[in-house]
Amino acid sequence: MDESQVAASQFAGQDIPWLLRTWAERQPDKALLIWEPRDGTGRTWTYAQFWSDVRGLAAGLAERGVAEGDKILLHADNCPEMVLAWYACATLGAVAVTTNTRSAASEVAFFVEKTGCAGAITQPRHAAVVKEAAPGLPWIAVTGDDSGAEPAAGDADHGLGSFDELFGDGDSLPVREPDPMAPAGILFTSGTTSRPKAVVHTHANALWAGRVGPVNISLTGDDTYLIYLPFFHVNAQSWALWTVLGAGGTVVLQPKFSSSRFWEVVVAHKVTHISLLPFVINAVISQPVPENSLKAGVFGLVVPELEALLGFSVVPAYGMTETVIHATSQGPGLPLASRSMGRPTPGYEMLVVDQETGEICAEDQAGELWVRGTRGIQLFLEYYDNPEAMAKSFTEDGWFKTGDIVRWTAGGSIVYCERDADLLKVGGENVSAREVEDVCRQVPGVADIAVVSRSHPMLDEVPVAFVVRGPAAEGDDAEFGAALIERCAAALADFKVPRAVHVVADFPRATLEKVAKNKLRVLAEELAEEKTADA
Repeated sequence: MDESQVAASQFAGQDIPWLLRTWAERQPDKALLIWEPRDGTGRTWTYAQFWSDVRGLAAGLAERGVAEGDKILLHADNCPEMVLAWYACATLGAVAVTTNTRSAASEVAFFVEKTGCAGAITQPRHAAVVKEAAPGLPWIAVTGDDSGAEPAAGDADHGLGSFDELFGDGDSLPVREPDPMAPAGILFTSGTTSRPKAVVHTHANALWAGRVGPVNISLTGDDTYLIYLPFFHVNAQSWALWTVLGAGGTVVLQPKFSSSRFWEVVVAHKVTHISLLPFVINAVISQPVPENSLKAGVFGLVVPELEALLGFSVVPAYGMTETVIHATSQGPGLPLASRSMGRPTPGYEMLVVDQETGEICAEDQAGELWVRGTRGIQLFLEYYDNPEAMAKSFTEDGWFKTGDIVRWTAGGSIVYCERDADLLKVGGENVSAREVEDVCRQVPGVADIAVVSRSHPMLDEVPVAFVVRGPAAEGDDAEFGAALIERCAAALADFKVPRAVHVVADFPRATLEKVAKNKLRVLAEELAEEKTADA
């Protein structure tokens, strides 16, 4: 039996436009998207209005020649135009390629070339980067403002097309035959390789998230999810919006997190659900928590002390771009172990595997988390045009190797132990240490380089580089380190740039002469403390 046909049958006759159309018919006047900019005027789209604008934009894209399967770059910070464009692409059968706006031009060029984009939508503040990165695109459309703010001097004179001119007659758009396994979106994730991988999500992935996401976090059609994390991440696209669409609820969209306006927005729109990150928690607890406000914050771990401090439910969940939605969750039944990530969400199979022997780990034995599900439904469809990454990430019998180290508890909870040493988490952004190391090696005189994490009070952690000088190194240690940082700043997104460079004679070594990055991380903390004490 054809496995692809079996997978498609799970969502027969359904896709993303089917879901939007269904809700628009059933609850046309209910608010779907509330835009809360820091500057400018907010706006609310009901389900009917959102579906109408999506169809109009899809029709306009079709008039520009965008066809099924075409890739469209969406390089923008959180704004309604970006959300409308994503769903317009899905309605047309095209694929939205959402990319990190902190990326350097060379990185954007890679995104465009890798996926073969046929057009781009961006904002005034990013127009110059997109224009430089992709001069061969047939068209680039630019929004009228920067997430509600007036463009800075010079940014408005980009000489490119207008986003508003993309709209056509939505009533003229023919209804496509639903293909649930067709690609709908591409997200780039750094992972632990030197080049970002293009993660392909299908229409069925979105429908799956809409089916299990509300159950995982106890969200109903009466609830409202506040989105302040970037829409070019799976948290905003899936954990928030796909979950809300599955239940028929409401989202409030902000350009980015605002500590000063957080409770104002929560109270004004009766927000019930948010995603929690360390920097968000720090801001939330710095102010009094209004009564009867939030119901749940989606976090990575069970932390009873945090729940008591915040005064609302903290829901544990683990997932990554490749797992689409929360692969672990709290679920009904017995309580979870403190600081665990929950138990496997129904629909996902999980193993904890010894990385050296390949054997299944015993209780409380740390090993790599493997996840299995149907690709294109529970798991992403593929890494676009990257068979090598697929072969490395999947076993022959379909297990996806996450790279995360965990252990089982006696009660079946999964406890997070450590992240792959080559993957940093900088303010919610994945950073490949290997990618940063490769850029540093472009500077003459780098005999060896190791990038590790150092803790940070707001961003959780930041990258720090340890380097061994070679004969071609120029200047003293400070000048050499400055050259590395300057090269990284020119080639990488700002959050990937090392915050410090430490020149060393050699690295501490583990077995088989591997760099002992755990010892370098300890050294990075000690050096930071010394610098603080000296200051």
